[in-house]
This record gives sequence, structure tokens and C-alpha cells, in this order.
Amino acid sequence: MKHAENAESWGNVADTGKIDQDAVLRARVLLLGSGRLGTWEYVGAYRVLARVSPRAYLPKLVDALLQRGYELDDPEVRVRLFAEAADEARRIEGDARPERLGRALSSYERALFAAGRRAEGRALCEEAAEAGAYGRLAKVLAEEGRHAEAAALYGRHLGREGADASDWSLVEWAAELDAAGLREEALAVFGRLVDGKRRRAEEDRTPLASLVWLVVHQARMLAAAGREAEAAAARREALAVLTRLARDGEPVSWSNIQAWWVTLFVLSGRPDEPAATPDAPMPPFGAYVVHGWSPDTREAYLASIPAFEREAAALRAAGDLAGLMGVHRRLVLRQALRWETSGRRAEETLRPVFDEGVALARRLPDDGPALFRALTDRALFLLAVKRYADARQDFAEAVALQGGSA
Repeated sequence: MKHAENAESWGNVADTGKIDQDAVLRARVLLLGSGRLGTWEYVGAYRVLARVSPRAYLPKLVDALLQRGYELDDPEVRVRLFAEAADEARRIEGDARPERLGRALSSYERALFAAGRRAEGRALCEEAAEAGAYGRLAKVLAEEGRHAEAAALYGRHLGREGADASDWSLVEWAAELDAAGLREEALAVFGRLVDGKRRRAEEDRTPLASLVWLVVHQARMLAAAGREAEAAAARREALAVLTRLARDGEPVSWSNIQAWWVTLFVLSGRPDEPAATPDAPMPPFGAYVVHGWSPDTREAYLASIPAFEREAAALRAAGDLAGLMGVHRRLVLRQALRWETSGRRAEETLRPVFDEGVALARRLPDDGPALFRALTDRALFLLAVKRYADARQDFAEAVALQGGSA
């Protein structure tokens, strides 16, 4: 039996503004009954009672609307329910308001983005940012290529003295500074993150693997800024940590930090992607995918895998190695993100694509940069699957290609 997602069975309370006492009585009896209720029944009852006792029932109504929305597959109905939840949450007074309003706005805006209604979704992110929850707005701005605005938003919240900046937020801030062309400022923010991670690693309070990923990305940033001597020093530091891992193993137990690897790996591919614009948004590179990518950018990024597979196959058949290398890496970035977030993390499902990247680079004549990148990519993946000796071997070869010592 299909239940209508409205209040018809309870009287037209919301439309008329009048209290239907019969509807109120039915709602109270229903809630006091011993039978098991469906979410839609709670929604109907709370819609009525929230008009009688808003302090007691508005929070319950918001919770029920959100739960019902997530139970449904119909995106249009979901948008309507989440819109109602947001409207009701704005009416809540007292301590229950901030948490309910935050969840309602988040659910509503994500449903709007999933439906392709970005302008409306962005307006809700702006509303949330006014209440202090600025993170989603920063990512939406990044998705639309408004990197300077995103960087400034991060700076207002994270640049204050005594601001509590998480490691993830520092990566996001640095990524937006870098995308805005503020490379030195980006390096300063990212250096703050690396320094903190290094101190914790020295005290065995964080995995060495995460330090390696961060230091290698710092080396990329330094090289892009023309600071090659410092980039080389960062690569040597990463190699020294990998050497220790290959010899002694990881001193800190960890089971699920591959999010760091895949986020920095995907970020490294941003220069090869089209520039984001409001009309053609791209993912907020630098943010972990479950920490705020909009549904539309995530779907488009992963949905492009088959097209890249077809393009790679055509280039392979044509013998265009140089073209294949670029397409192959963009494909691997997407496959790595899908691998890391799918829950199916068997090494053998992803290892072959990194092996192919190295094999292709070795076939290119006199292209040391391509081989350096392919070896580095594979080394950091091998680190993610705890193949420390193999990771060290690949990265040592990569460092040697750059004139460093292995």
C-alpha cells in the first residue's frame, strides 16, 4: 500500500493554521497505542501536534521527516520532505534548534544538488555558513571554480589565532589557496600540517604512512612553486621514512587511513582536469569524498570511468603511448577513489592499473618525468596496502630519477 507523503489523513492543519481538535486527539491516541508505527505515521502525528506543542514536537517532527526522506527512493518527494524539515527546524526554539537545523539544511541541500538544483542548494549552504557551518559552502565554491572565495572563507575561520583547525581542514584550505594561485600561502598552510604530523610521528602518535603521503605531496607543491631544492629534501625525508618502514614496520597500528592516500592522490591530478566553473562544476579536490563532495560532482567524476576506459583502449590500439599515459592516470585516479570508498579493498583489484602505468612509462623514450610520476603513484599505493618494502623500492627509483640518492 502506497502512503501519501502529506497530512491529508490528519486534517489540513498546516494549510489553514486552525487546530483540528479531532486530528489532535487521533494523533495522541496513535502515539499512545501499543502498535508498531511506520515513519509516515509518526510524520502525520507530529505535523499535527507540533502546532499544539511546538517545543515538544517540532524536534520530533524534523527527525521523522528526515528519516522518512532517507527511506524513500523518489528524489522529488525526498526534496519536499527535506524542505519541510528545514522549514520546521527554523521554527524550533532553544537548545534543540542548532543540531536539527544543521541536519535538515544538510539533507535538503544535498538532495537539491543531487537533483541538479545547485543554485538552491548553494543558498542553503550560505544559510548554514552564517550559522558557523562554513565547510560545505567552501566546498561548493571550490566545485564552481571560485577558489579565491573558498580560500578566504577557510582563512576567516582557520586563520584566527587559537582556531581549532583539523588536519582535514588544513588540506582543504591549502588546496584552495593553491588553486587560487596563492602558492606560497598554500605551502605555509600545508607546512603547518606536515610539521604537526611530523611531531606526532616522532612521538609514535600517528602512522608513519600518513606522514609519507603528506611529505610527498608537499614535495609536489614545492616543485610546482619552483623550490626544487626543498622539494628534493622533502622527497629524501619521505624515502628515509619508507626505509624505516621497510626495515621495522609501522610502529603505530592502523587499519583505515587510506582516505589520506586517495585524497592526496586525487588532488595531485587536479592540474590535468578541466577548470571548474559554475556551469561545469568539478569535485572539490583536497576534500575527502565523504567529507563534502556534492552528489552531482561525485556522480559525474565516477561515472566518467567507462568513457576513460574506452578512450584508453582506443589510444592503446593506436599505439599512442604519450596520449595513453595522460588518459590512463586520470582513469586510475577515479578507479582509486572508487576502490577506496567501495569497501572492497583487495590489493589485486587495483594493483594492475598501477603496474600498467609504470610499464607504459618505461616504454616512453626519454621521459623521466612520466616514469617518476608512475613510480611515485605506485609506491604510495603500495604504502596504502602495507607493502612497505615494495613501496620503498619504487620510491627509491623515483628519487634516483630526480638526481636524488637512493
